This record gives sequence, C-alpha cells and structure tokens, in this order.
Amino acid sequence: MSFSSAFSSLTLPESKGIKGGYWPSWLAEQNPLEEAFQAVTLSLAWPIPTARKYGFDGLDLDWEFPNNEQDMSNLSLLFKQWRKAIEIESISYNKPKLILSAAIYFAPDFFLSDVPRIYPGVAIRNYVDFINPMCFDYHGSWDTSVTNEHALVYDNSSKISTSYGVDSWAFQGVPPEKLVIGLPLYGRTWKLKNTKRNGIGHRLSELAPETMAL
Repeated sequence: MSFSSAFSSLTLPESKGIKGGYWPSWLAEQNPLEEAFQAVTLSLAWPIPTARKYGFDGLDLDWEFPNNEQDMSNLSLLFKQWRKAIEIESISYNKPKLILSAAIYFAPDFFLSDVPRIYPGVAIRNYVDFINPMCFDYHGSWDTSVTNEHALVYDNSSKISTSYGVDSWAFQGVPPEKLVIGLPLYGRTWKLKNTKRNGIGHRLSELAPETMAL
C-alpha cells in the first residue's frame, strides 16, 4: 500500500494520553548496553502502575536512536518483554490492555548513517500497537550548503522524505494502520547568499540562528 492510499478514513478513540519513556543514545554509550537493557527489563513493572494511576491509555518508548544491529536486536526483545508485561497485567487485574507505542526514525533503515542498521519490523508488527515515525528534521544546522525543507512530504530526487519513509515502513512489514506520522510544529531559518534567490535549493552564506517556533 502506497503512502497516499494509506490515508483511508480512520476513527480514532478519545485518548487520555500515553506515558512516555525516553532512552537517549548517550545512555547506551556511557553504560554497557546489556546492563542498561537488563535494568530497563527488570523495571518493566514500574511504568505500568504509574500509567494506571494517572489514567494514561498506554506506554510509549522513545529510544533516540539504536546505534547498531545489537541495539536493534535488544529493542526487538524489549518490545516483546513490554508486550508480555502488558498482557500479564491486563489478565491479572481484569483491565483493558495498555497501548504500547514507540517513537522511531522516519524510515526503518538508517541509510544516511555509516553504521548500517534496520528496525525490527517483525517485532513492531507483533508487539507494538503503533509507531510514530519522526518525519521531520530532514535538514537543519548540520546541512549548511543550500536551503531545504526539514519535513518534506515528497521528494523524487532522494529518499529523504516522508513519503519514502512511510512506504518503506510498509515494505518492512509494518501495517499502515500502525503508522502515525510525527509532524513538526516548528520551522527552521536560513541565511541566504543572495536574497533574490530565496527558493528551495538556493545557496546559503552562513548558518542562521536556529529557530524552532510554534
């Protein structure tokens, strides 16, 4: 199913929110990954009662970003363990199952990185209710040659676009109904080399101050 056809009519239930958990890549760098992973696995019981206490509908995992294939393998196991914990809690206390979601890279493969790695599509399909591809920050302070759109929907000249990312998730085996696109509520500024040439792809004179505005 293509990016365009994936947007069929959907009815979404009213939500009270989802409790999130953010795991930055520097945490894995400062601690042995296995130890950090074991610590998270052993503490699975903590977020669930917290989500219940405050009336959240589920749990959200935000790992930015798995650094290598071993990280991806551990992420797959983490999804499995979280799903198991959610199932057990639901049966034990006769409550509706909490939702499990995750914020992830805009595409399943980090094709712009020197370290090849791919998200575990099978684990996402089997254990996660939905994922939020972060379809923004395609360009920014790290890309200072020409102006560009940091949340481009379509780009026929490259893979750096939302349409490519969403389609590639489907090819990875993740059902379209499990894809919820993450959109930015901010823009970025550019300082032009020639103010009369102010379109997309025009040269920059220098990096403008970073701007993130609602």
